[in-house]
Amino acid sequence: MEQSAEEVWGLVVGLITTYGLSVVGAIVILVIGFIIAGRVRSSVRSALARVQKVDETLRGFFSSLAYYAVVVFTIIAVLAQFGVQTTSFIAVVGAAGLAIGLALQGTLSNVAAGVMLLLFRPFKIGDYIEGGGLAGTVKGITLFVTELATPDNVQIIAPNSQLWGSAIRNYSFHPTRRVDIVIGIAYEDDIDRALAAIVDECKKDSRVQAEPAPMAAVTDLGDSSVNFTVRVWCNAADYWGLKFDLTKNLKNRMDAENISIPYPQRTVHMNAPQAAQ
Repeated sequence: MEQSAEEVWGLVVGLITTYGLSVVGAIVILVIGFIIAGRVRSSVRSALARVQKVDETLRGFFSSLAYYAVVVFTIIAVLAQFGVQTTSFIAVVGAAGLAIGLALQGTLSNVAAGVMLLLFRPFKIGDYIEGGGLAGTVKGITLFVTELATPDNVQIIAPNSQLWGSAIRNYSFHPTRRVDIVIGIAYEDDIDRALAAIVDECKKDSRVQAEPAPMAAVTDLGDSSVNFTVRVWCNAADYWGLKFDLTKNLKNRMDAENISIPYPQRTVHMNAPQAAQ
């Protein structure tokens, strides 16, 4: 029994003698590595916070990426402390990373697109956009998906790669927009009087901006009408309300001016049947 205890003690002493310094060194490397990783994460977040174009989501993403990169190097250094061949270990990790990347290439493409969307900011939350065959108001942007809401308040979850890989139309980017309305009058009516009435009606609405000035011009001689294009500028938030109201007001004004707005007509000539011989 005493001999067995002495053998165990000798084994323990041998292990401490052989690996004691390595264990202490590994602990020191781990502590220092995690301290450095934490400081690197804080430094990256602070540096990105000074860049206005970088979204808060990107700050967390890049700071976490830097943190885990330092942690990985720390773990490799600890393994090297115990004599592990880190070259082969790095090769295995690289191969595993490649395999995972190939398996998740669709997801990773969404992450890459999310980084680009958050970095270049082609749109922000609250904007109404069209892109990737979808349209709606932006409700949220993450690294993987963008949430939209249609005008009738239906939720759309769009992969970021679908939006980033297509042309994006942002209707809310500029503070002003132009309202275009097409209206036609009969060929018998006075064109100049109609133009003057249209411009006057546009100027009555307070939402219509003075500059650029409201404009109406003859743009088409249709089959049954002389067509005008009416163009006015307004604040982007007033676009639809102004378009609806101005269309109605222009119709009422044409009625008040006794200017007719024709609609397509077809004249049918009936030939009288010939009398029987």
